[in-house]
Amino acid sequence: MKLDENVKRLGLKELSKLIFTNSKMRHLLLPESDKKLKALFAEKLDSPYELPAELDGQYWFVKNLLMRASERMDENLLSPDILKKIFNSMVDNVFYKSPAAKDKAYAESNLEYPTLLVISPTMRCNLNCIGCSAGSNKDTAASLDWDTFDRILTEKEELWQSYFTTITGGEPFLWRDGDRTIYDMFAKHKNQYFMVYTNGTQLTRENVRKIAEAGNVAPAISVEGFENETDARRGKGVFEKVLQAFANLREAGNPFGISVTPTRKNAELLVSDEFVDFYFEKQKALFGWAFQYMPIGRDIDFSLTVTPEQRLHMYKRIKYIMEEKGYSYVDFWNNGYLSHGCIAAGRKGGQAYIDGNGNVAPCVFMPYYTANICDIYKTGGDLNTAFNTKFFKDIRSWQREYGYMQQKDKIGNRLMPCPMRDHHRDALRILKENDAKPLNPYAEDALKSDIYHKQMEEYDAQIAAVMDPVWRSDFIDRT
Repeated sequence: MKLDENVKRLGLKELSKLIFTNSKMRHLLLPESDKKLKALFAEKLDSPYELPAELDGQYWFVKNLLMRASERMDENLLSPDILKKIFNSMVDNVFYKSPAAKDKAYAESNLEYPTLLVISPTMRCNLNCIGCSAGSNKDTAASLDWDTFDRILTEKEELWQSYFTTITGGEPFLWRDGDRTIYDMFAKHKNQYFMVYTNGTQLTRENVRKIAEAGNVAPAISVEGFENETDARRGKGVFEKVLQAFANLREAGNPFGISVTPTRKNAELLVSDEFVDFYFEKQKALFGWAFQYMPIGRDIDFSLTVTPEQRLHMYKRIKYIMEEKGYSYVDFWNNGYLSHGCIAAGRKGGQAYIDGNGNVAPCVFMPYYTANICDIYKTGGDLNTAFNTKFFKDIRSWQREYGYMQQKDKIGNRLMPCPMRDHHRDALRILKENDAKPLNPYAEDALKSDIYHKQMEEYDAQIAAVMDPVWRSDFIDRT
């Protein structure tokens, strides 16, 4: 059976819809969609702002998602009803409608609209994990009320045409306001697609049924390796609950992924064939995110920070995992080139973070703020008010100076994209100039510690010595 010429003339968006909704034609359409995907990225090679190696990475990430989703459909692990909702909320709104609106706003008015918000509706958590960046436990009770949470989601869509929302915590599935729960919020905002970072312990069969009914939620479940590593950080018996959560999600046909924290103790394991094959092939995760241990939050311990050599090893291994094994597994730092560098502070196409108190921070890993959305709402403002603070503008200026939206010869090392972690002296200057306040006591202790800042700056120098030559050889020399 051959493809009709009319089908070949369809755009990538229309082909994607057929792939998601027409099981009989899917395998015929996949090669055609890959051709169009390659052509799409090839067109960008003429841009003075795009590096060929960055475009390669973006291509592999999107292709792998498409191919793995097709496999999950063949395995009857993605519900047809959920797939239809995914196309409307994720593929149509997030991949097409939202970027077009942001490009238009920037071209016409130089306005930068973020792609997503990261929101912690509650800081409460049923676990007490070692080194938690949010410092959450069962006693951290700060939570957004329904009206504030609802308004944030409504405004991000209306003001920015932002249809993607990341939910974190605390443990997000514990959030409720009176009789209304997080599942009610998912159901109300059907145009949005939600990725939820969770410890997985609340994903019972009944709760997964509610997620599947909404059809617009992909949990990203935290693991630290296998049973020994996960239980050592998160508590005895957590790994078994995670495996049950995977089983419940597979049974419901709902997509899910994993989230990992590489440390000096487990960095090699988390990029090993044994690890990725177990979670992607056996457990059927669709995607994975690696957030290297950030020395911020509860019980700061620099001995857990990955070494420069481990960071280089993870970079090489994840490149292999993406390009050779075909898994969409992304390192928030080492793969900073996929997003053209740091995405904090509401940068065009980027994100920012709102915690359970309503404090608006540039990023989860830069836990400081100068504005509170609850206070802004009380005085007649909106999300734009929060995103137009001097604090956020200064971070966006740093991003541009470092190379965002700059020509190829002015782009900084995007294997070291993070101002807070990789360019700490710059981040500290911005924090002090804006009299930024900490989100929690742990962030306050770090801000006041000269020893902490000295250690961060020393780490930056060590990382640069290892990663700068790699950036030049793998990215700059290819232009």
